[in-house]
Amino acid sequence: MAEFNSKDTAAFKGVWVFCEQREGVIMSTSYQLLSEGRKLANDLGVELAGVVLGSGVKEEYLKSLGGYGADKVYYCDHELLGTYTTDAYTKVICELVEDKKPEIFLIGATNIGRDLGPRCAARLHTGLTADCTHLDVDVAKYKEFLKTTSTIDVDNTVFEENTNLKMTRPAFGGHLMATIICPRFRPQMSTVRPGVMQTQPFDQAGADKTVIENVNVSLSKDDINVEVVEVVKAAKQLVDLIGADVVVTVGRGISKDVETGLKLAEELAGVLGGVVGSSRACVDAGWITADHQVGQTGKTVHPRIYVALGVSGAIQHLAGMQDSECIIAVNKNDTAPIFDVATYGIAGDLFKVTPMLIEAIRNLKASK
Repeated sequence: MAEFNSKDTAAFKGVWVFCEQREGVIMSTSYQLLSEGRKLANDLGVELAGVVLGSGVKEEYLKSLGGYGADKVYYCDHELLGTYTTDAYTKVICELVEDKKPEIFLIGATNIGRDLGPRCAARLHTGLTADCTHLDVDVAKYKEFLKTTSTIDVDNTVFEENTNLKMTRPAFGGHLMATIICPRFRPQMSTVRPGVMQTQPFDQAGADKTVIENVNVSLSKDDINVEVVEVVKAAKQLVDLIGADVVVTVGRGISKDVETGLKLAEELAGVLGGVVGSSRACVDAGWITADHQVGQTGKTVHPRIYVALGVSGAIQHLAGMQDSECIIAVNKNDTAPIFDVATYGIAGDLFKVTPMLIEAIRNLKASK
């Protein structure tokens, strides 16, 4: 193995994605990151590789990564990698990075990714930007992104031309968006918030031609400082905002009668076959739990239908839902920012409008 020097930026090439698996099944976050990684690899003209650590992962799962953009899959197979431990995964990944030298390494900001990313970055003597919501390497594309998400006068600002990874994430509780680069060290590492990157359609031809490289793993129990005695699964009822086709979100507008407002949202979500979301204001007020929150500091959603009830449309909230296919906004303030992104807008009291919507949908269903 050649000597590893994180400052020798010219020695690094390629985009990698850590493809998380649990019990041999690839997590959906990995497909989102591969789809985004494919764009970055295309802009750089380099190879995209998926990295899988596990034990006995089926070849069909490994091949599927090619269907979402991977040219190659590095598969690290070892019995001690079947269940995640920080020590084992960090050792194996860092040794692989030191050998192959990718310039970009993306990890999902899941419970595992949030633990693994910082450990690897520290051991590799490089930087890590956590909880990213946008990535660019091309300056022109980054400038187009800024035009829709910032107050910067892009046309009259001088940007340095480079191919450093521009990693954008919320800062100061979501009130600012910060773009961070790591120009002096490699790999450029980022954990990416689940749900913010859209998964590209599966390509069977890409899956068929994927190259799987089995990595020789050097690992023993002495390398691991903890022992997983038992894995206990707990069933907790959480709302699946990211996977929902329909999201009905409540905002500060329900404040005059919170109980009724939430009940109306649940009823509307029920007739539409969707789930209830929330703005940050409702979560901060304690009206609804944090797993319902949509926005920069919550979850990013791309449903087929997004209904906003009493949501004003702060920029932090819009960042989490503005890519929805159809946005229906109900707000008594006809100048609310939510109407700027809405497909259909209703200027009215949500407590009067929502029951009318519910009744109209029920009547339409009954007529069919």
